[in-house]
Amino acid sequence: MVNMLKKAWTEVVKPMVQRPDRVQVAAICFKGTGADRKVLLITSRDTKRWILPKGWPIDGLEANAAAAQEAWEEAGVKAANINPEPLGSYDYDKRMDGGGIVSCATQVFAVEVDHLEDSFPEAQERTRKWVKPTEAAEMVDEPGLQAILKQF
Repeated sequence: MVNMLKKAWTEVVKPMVQRPDRVQVAAICFKGTGADRKVLLITSRDTKRWILPKGWPIDGLEANAAAAQEAWEEAGVKAANINPEPLGSYDYDKRMDGGGIVSCATQVFAVEVDHLEDSFPEAQERTRKWVKPTEAAEMVDEPGLQAILKQF
């Protein structure tokens, strides 16, 4: 009986009442090509986990441009080229300021880095690190993001 109720909740009720995922945009900031390619990870402000620059869509900007804007604000990235099509997407649970958790679907865009600025809006709140994509995949927590990084 318990298994039947769990199955009914998971397959019928929960999909009907669960709010849809919130959408975020993220930037895989990179430099170099082939074996010399590196990606830029930053720390989150609260937990100091390694993440990509990411945030909410910005009114008036296409998704890839919003990802590049987040890369500037969170990592000091001056973009050279921004791919207009996402490389993929991944899901994660975001802890909100009030303590609640929302499920987010995050579109990931490739952003080629022209250069990094030392002074940027969140410079005092984050640490940056250049690593190979496979190393980055081991440093982040989200399985979907790990898969994207391994293929990058």
